Amino acid sequence: MSADFTLEQKRYLEGFASGLTIARAGRGAAVAAPLGAAAPQHTPTAPTGGPDAAHLAAMARFEAAGQKLSDPEKWKREQHPFDAYARLDAQAARAEFPKSPDNFRWRFFGLFYVAPTQNAYMCRLRIPNGILNHWQLAGLADVADRYAGSYAHVTTRASLQMREIAAENATHMLEAILDLGLCSRGAGADNIRNVTGDATAGIDSHALVDTRPYARAWHFHILNDRSLTGLPRKFNVAFDGGGAIPTLEDTNDIGFQAIWVQQGASVPPGLYFRLVLGGITGHKDLARDTGIVIKLKEATDVADAIVRVFIDHGDRTNRAKARLKYLLDAWGFEKFLSSVEEKLGRSLPRVDESLVAARPMQHRQAHVGVHRQKQDGLYYIGVVLPVGRMTTAQMRELAAIARTCGDGDIRLTVWQNLLLSGIAEDRLQEAQERIEKIGLDWRASSIRAGLVACTGSRGCRFAASDTKGHAEAIAAWCESRIRLDQPINIHLTGCHNSCAQHYIGDIGLIGARVTINDDGDTVDGYHVFVGGGFGSDAAIGRELFRDIAAGAVPQLVEHLLAAYLAHRAGASETFHQFTLRHEIETLQKFVRAIEAKEIAAEEIQA
Repeated sequence: MSADFTLEQKRYLEGFASGLTIARAGRGAAVAAPLGAAAPQHTPTAPTGGPDAAHLAAMARFEAAGQKLSDPEKWKREQHPFDAYARLDAQAARAEFPKSPDNFRWRFFGLFYVAPTQNAYMCRLRIPNGILNHWQLAGLADVADRYAGSYAHVTTRASLQMREIAAENATHMLEAILDLGLCSRGAGADNIRNVTGDATAGIDSHALVDTRPYARAWHFHILNDRSLTGLPRKFNVAFDGGGAIPTLEDTNDIGFQAIWVQQGASVPPGLYFRLVLGGITGHKDLARDTGIVIKLKEATDVADAIVRVFIDHGDRTNRAKARLKYLLDAWGFEKFLSSVEEKLGRSLPRVDESLVAARPMQHRQAHVGVHRQKQDGLYYIGVVLPVGRMTTAQMRELAAIARTCGDGDIRLTVWQNLLLSGIAEDRLQEAQERIEKIGLDWRASSIRAGLVACTGSRGCRFAASDTKGHAEAIAAWCESRIRLDQPINIHLTGCHNSCAQHYIGDIGLIGARVTINDDGDTVDGYHVFVGGGFGSDAAIGRELFRDIAAGAVPQLVEHLLAAYLAHRAGASETFHQFTLRHEIETLQKFVRAIEAKEIAAEEIQA
């Protein structure tokens, strides 16, 4: 590029070129159906050529064994979603929402019809490593105002989603996103979802690896190879470079953990990725260490081989058992890894854990507040977003702060907030004041900093409770009543898909309909879990209480936190350690004792 271009012009041109690349990606060999035409009905019984051959062959093998394909598998075979864009465009021109088969297909474009909770689409983006430029965030604010509700949510995969998209704006939304050098392809349905990496990649002095190039390499590898779409089920991949902010790679199907291998191993000492597989916390499983280490530059090749084994052998009949975890359970790790090595055409080295140096410690609140970067004189600010939500006015001002006070980057996190990076010390106060002026904050109580909630029943038909509303109620109730000196994570998820990963929260809540009388009337409510964790504290939470009405949850959380403060083994004991040290029955007694004390006090006052 010419040296005469400004930095902002260069970024614009890079984004424009990226948009062209994305728009070309996935143009498969098949020809799109004519405008308005119904999806072609055909059922191949043997593999055909082209990028879908492996998927069709896998479907045929299940049928040959006398098994019935799930409906989504049939829909993918009848017409691949990427061959149906003309029909999506025609539906939009008629202001028509899709029926079930096309609702599934349009999710390949990141577009979800979310009836009956909203008679509208939701659109989810792909943002590799969660990092976008200030002009992209400002542009998305314009797009949301034009085609959606005037707000966006940060997701638990460090991406963005926009809601309230009318039928007639479906393809307008998708194309406007491409115009910004972003995309939404593969952000839903049976695809490899947004790739996550360290939120502080490249700016954290304690990190081992800058994850950005590896996340981007995998991102563009997926986008430019249609054969990696239409998997048996969704698939998550994460890169953790050892930065201060947890990436939660152990909750992913594939996790790449940056490590330092010491002398004496079967590979030369140095930096590698350790491979962990099979994380899916909604099914009570965290990714397990395979013992394999790979060179950093080999991550894309290894991930590709893993996904292709999953394509060939993942369950195409039972959606509840179609994730990678279940193939690993059925085969065992050694058989699966042997198949991966066969795909690669080479063996993968194993290294004993004793020869791996301890990884850098993570800081559970490094995603909130002001923190030094490894670059001299520069800082990043973690901005608190109420359960991930920001209005378009807030988006524009955050973009402006990033442009004028920082390096122009906005870094989304898996904790549903964002970082503004590259801020010089003499601009910190200005940035902080401007953040506060738009109704956000860069400070947080221990409760609000670790609060995570899925979309909930306001926008998802699977959710049994209004998770975002109840999360706000928990924060509002507890912040004025409990003062914590240790970080805590509270995760609220609306259903067993566990988008908010309730099983790894210090306190995890999963939505339930709670019966309140003999007539069978129900209200929003939750089952409550404690003791979940991630990273060095990896654990699946244990159920503490069932069927708690949502209105009683804030007070229950308060009592649980009060029990922790009253019975912990010193100020340094974390909530996670406290809950692991006690049996469930003991924890229940602690909570009930506090409840009884409050009731007695109220009776005295009365």
